[in-house]
Amino acid sequence: MATTKILVIGGTGWIGKFMVEASAKAGYPTFALVRDSTLSSPAKASIIQKFNTLGVNLVLGDIHDHESLVKAIKQVDVVISTVSYMHLPDQYKIISAIKEAGNIKRFFPSEFGNDVDRADESVDEGKELFDTKVNIRRTIESEGIPYTYVVANFFAGHFLPTLSQLFVPIPPTPFDKVIILGDGNPKAVFNTEEDVAAFTIKAVDDPRTLNKVLYIRPQANTISYNELVPLWEKKTGKTLERVYIPEEQIFKLIKESSFPFNMGLAIAHAAFVKEEHTNYEIDPSFGVEASQLYPDVKFTTVDELFKEHDGSTPFYLNQFIQAN
Repeated sequence: MATTKILVIGGTGWIGKFMVEASAKAGYPTFALVRDSTLSSPAKASIIQKFNTLGVNLVLGDIHDHESLVKAIKQVDVVISTVSYMHLPDQYKIISAIKEAGNIKRFFPSEFGNDVDRADESVDEGKELFDTKVNIRRTIESEGIPYTYVVANFFAGHFLPTLSQLFVPIPPTPFDKVIILGDGNPKAVFNTEEDVAAFTIKAVDDPRTLNKVLYIRPQANTISYNELVPLWEKKTGKTLERVYIPEEQIFKLIKESSFPFNMGLAIAHAAFVKEEHTNYEIDPSFGVEASQLYPDVKFTTVDELFKEHDGSTPFYLNQFIQAN
């Protein structure tokens, strides 16, 4: 039985609930920081019930309440932040509380996307987001806090329901065309939220991931748009019209769009045009690749995500609609 105690901050959010579940199922004493309002929220009721079933310790507190945050952190060994992009700057409060508590063996800040230290060609709102994460990294390091940064690239549950098309409403209707940014050749990486959480929890006690970047970049989930679309067509038996958007037009769309569409488009540009998921080698001096480090983790491949379908929409899209 694992003895390392793990606190997840943002545990009822999109990736947080997967992280809490993975921690608890791996046998770690698992704590989730929750507000009073969360416990009484009908929207969060099923998540809280699941946590209770898993034996998760619900710790009342608030990231904006320094005293309660320090108190929660003092109960654990590892802190995993899964706050949303809108609350990334609030992590400076976590850093401050970790420093005061003085007992944390590892901090995982809310990353899970691109490697922001290697996002050299990101633009506009995408660059602003990445720069925020870079500044948080440097603060963690300057404060001498032990860390692991998790680079998971794209969440399959967020990007694959519409084949990564920001132009399709959620929940979408079946579509007969696909909009491709750039020429469709750069490779991006898609991982399920469950797998991201599983790999992250595997790294908690691993000295090989201490003060390193954990890249979740399995070859089976590294795929270009021009490879992704035929896979969808093969599984559904439908042929999509391909509409390619050149980079100049992408820049124009970003400039003319409002938040958060402009940010999403900038992030997609970084991955699908500038290939920032895969245009660098993972050097042992700064990082390790999760599927190679933990071959015992049975991760879900992109191909497997499309195994089941209704003939008109991808399997993952059907799953999304049913869940919402």
